[in-house]
Amino acid sequence: MIREICADDFHGLMRLYTQLHNNPMPEPSQKILQLWKRILEDKNHHIIVAEEDGMIVSSCVCVIIPNLTHNQQPYAFVENVITDVNFRKKGLASKCLHYAKELAIQENCYKLMLLTGSKEESTLRFYEKAGYNRKDKTAFIQWI
Repeated sequence: MIREICADDFHGLMRLYTQLHNNPMPEPSQKILQLWKRILEDKNHHIIVAEEDGMIVSSCVCVIIPNLTHNQQPYAFVENVITDVNFRKKGLASKCLHYAKELAIQENCYKLMLLTGSKEESTLRFYEKAGYNRKDKTAFIQWI
């Protein structure tokens, strides 16, 4: 099942995120729980998940960003694309990305962007197969 996250999904999402760049499982704290609440309440912040047998096994984030250019149409940004290593090659991330695209269309976005740190050709082809291209824009990152 592909759906948006709900409050009870915190631990399942955090477990999945341990596979994203080897993130450690965070200790529950006031700070992280406040951040979780803030994300859940933000109408422009969407965490999309694939669930199998009651377990979150794939996810991506889609943020809708209001915009004053392009006829004041917003744009969408996709980040944190991850699938549990035991559930890969089943099309789950593709379904999450499709859900994100549908959200962007519903919100009248004029574009949908995705950045990846991967240099693996198979990963880059996966994103191209999902409808993204690596020709139109050049991304620059400044870590702070």
